[in-house]
Formats: sequence, structure tokens, C-alpha cells
Amino acid sequence: MRIAAVKQARIKTNDAEWVRGVQGNRLCGTIGIVQVLLKHLVENPVEFILPAALLIVSVIGGFIVRRILFRIVRQWATRSESHLDVLIIDTLRGPIIIWALIFGVHVAIGNTRLPTQYQKEIHTALQFLWVLSFTIAATHFAGNAVRYYGARSGAQSVTSLTQKVAQLVVLALGIIWLFKVVFDMSLTPVITAFGVGGLAVALALQDTLSNLFAGFYVSISHLVRLGDYIKLSTGEEGYVTDINWRCTTIRTGSNNMTVIPNNKLGTTIYTNYNLPDGRMGLSISFGVASDTDIERMEAILLDEAKASAADIAGLMVDPPPSVFFTPGEWSLNFQLNFSVSQFGDQFPVQSQLRKRIYKRLLKESIRMPLPTKAVVVESKSASA
Repeated sequence: MRIAAVKQARIKTNDAEWVRGVQGNRLCGTIGIVQVLLKHLVENPVEFILPAALLIVSVIGGFIVRRILFRIVRQWATRSESHLDVLIIDTLRGPIIIWALIFGVHVAIGNTRLPTQYQKEIHTALQFLWVLSFTIAATHFAGNAVRYYGARSGAQSVTSLTQKVAQLVVLALGIIWLFKVVFDMSLTPVITAFGVGGLAVALALQDTLSNLFAGFYVSISHLVRLGDYIKLSTGEEGYVTDINWRCTTIRTGSNNMTVIPNNKLGTTIYTNYNLPDGRMGLSISFGVASDTDIERMEAILLDEAKASAADIAGLMVDPPPSVFFTPGEWSLNFQLNFSVSQFGDQFPVQSQLRKRIYKRLLKESIRMPLPTKAVVVESKSASA
């Protein structure tokens, strides 16, 4: 009994010294608390076995929960034919382990002899880390969701600017949550400070904000979409590859990148070859000898254009092709009008159609015209 009483008194003395040591390091903040924790760990390692075990179990539990959750999500996605599992797994793969570690530290600290006031400070820091990690994960998920579901509804509507706006909205909500819940701060002074600071930033970054709002207009109006082929009045042309917060990028036919500031695109005149739809009208011309039968030539061109639609990708039969006739100085000229499904089809369709028509004319023994010029020579008699 006496030995047990001595041991109990010794434990109480150590506990008192432990609390005094931590309280004595309050002015040192977190560094002081960590120093005292390390010192106490060296002197009394047995007391940290339970907190360490709880921390390890929490992390292992996080891996197990992640594995089970991902399996359930994959099975649900397979049954519902949804691809939401890709977004969830990509978003939560790392954060689940971080949240398990935060939970483990929370439980471990609760099972130490650290004074309550210091446990509260540590738990506040852990709550801050949890809200921060959750906000980052939600921001990542929002960007991926906008890109994925926007691509399913129409890839031409998803730009970098659209994804950034969705992410900024989620980030703003996370910051508000952080100030209100974690720090228990009133939002009125924060909003006022942001308003005054925002006015100063707006005056300093007029050109940048002009590009930003012009990018919003271009994206929302749907007059320019990803994949569209546009040509500006200043001569630049190509396929739109992205619209971000500052500029619009287009890929030219030579596979180079042209960067156009959004405010320039919002004020310039341009032609979008994909609106109102991708169909594009084209024509090719042929000249034949002046003794060729006009009706026969027209029938050959129309027949070849209709027959080629089944073999040449991009050549359309609706609207039907047509032929215009124009007599020339030394030839009979015919213009074949037809349509292609999109801008990029025009050059290969024209080339293939020219070759087929040329072979058909050779087969029908229709001659190509040769430039001719009549020279009249007048001679005067010798008597004159």
C-alpha cells in the first residue's frame, strides 16, 4: 500500500510539473508547446503510446474508408452508367488521408495531459486545416465537374474562364466559412476592406479587368466557342482553342498559336465560320471548248457532284448542287456550287471533286479550251 501511494504521488508530481512546463511556455506559442511535448516524450515515452496508436489507427482507417468508398462509388457508377466516379475519386484520393490524419491528431491530443486551453488552440488550428483542405478539394471538384459536364453538353462551351469562375465561387464560399466558423469573425469589416481594396485594384488594373469582362462576354454570348474557326478583320484566323481571363488563343492552319486580347476580340469585326452552323457553301469552275454541248456539260457536273457525295467525306447532298453557265472569250465557263459540312472540309473536298470531274471530262472526250487569238493582217497594194 505504501509503494502504491508513493507511485501515485510521483505521478501527480510529474503531472503538475508537466502542466507548469506547458504553462511556462505559453509566451513561446506553438513552438514552446512542441518543445515541452518533445521533452515530455523523452522523459515519459510510455504516456504517448496511446495517442500514437490512436493516430496510426486513424490513418489506417482513412485508407480503409477510402478503399471501401471508392469501391461503392465505382459500383454505383457502373449501375447508373455515370462517370461521376472519376470526379469523386480524383477529388478525394488525397484529401481523405489528410482528413484522417487531422482526425487522428485531434483524438491523440485529446488523450494527452495537455491543458484544456492548449488543446482548444490546437483543435482550432486543426479545424482551420480541415476547412482549408475541404475548400481546396471542393474547388478542384468544381473545376473538374464544369469541364466534364460542360463537355458532355457541348465541348464548345467549356473554357478556362468558365472553370476558373466556378472555382472562384467555391473558394469565396470557403473563405467566408473560414472567417465565420473557424475564427468567429464578423464579415462586415472584411467585406468593407475588400470593397475599398477592390476599388484601388480596379483602378490599377483597368486593362486586365477589361480583358476579364470581355472574356466573360465572349464566353456567355456563345458567339465564339471552342473549336470554332474565326477570321478577324485584321487578318488573323484559326481555330479557337481556349478563352481565359486575359486572352483568347487560336490555332492557325500552320499549327501556330495566335494570342488575341479579349477586349480586342470584343470590339473587332470577325467572321465565325461555324455559326449559325458549320455548313459552308463553295464553288469550283471549269472551262471547256466552245463547241461543247451546254446541257450535256451541266448534266455531267451535277451527276459527278451527286455521285461523289458518297465517297468524299464532308461533301453534302443537301442543299443539292447547282451549275451556273457563263460564256467566255475563248471558252465556255461553268461554275459548280456545292456545300461542305464544316470549314475544314473545303480544301480536301475541292481537290477531290476537281480530280473526279477532270477524269470524267477526259472519259467523255470533252476538250479543255486553248487560248486563241485571231490576228488580222491588212496589206496595201503596191500601186497605193
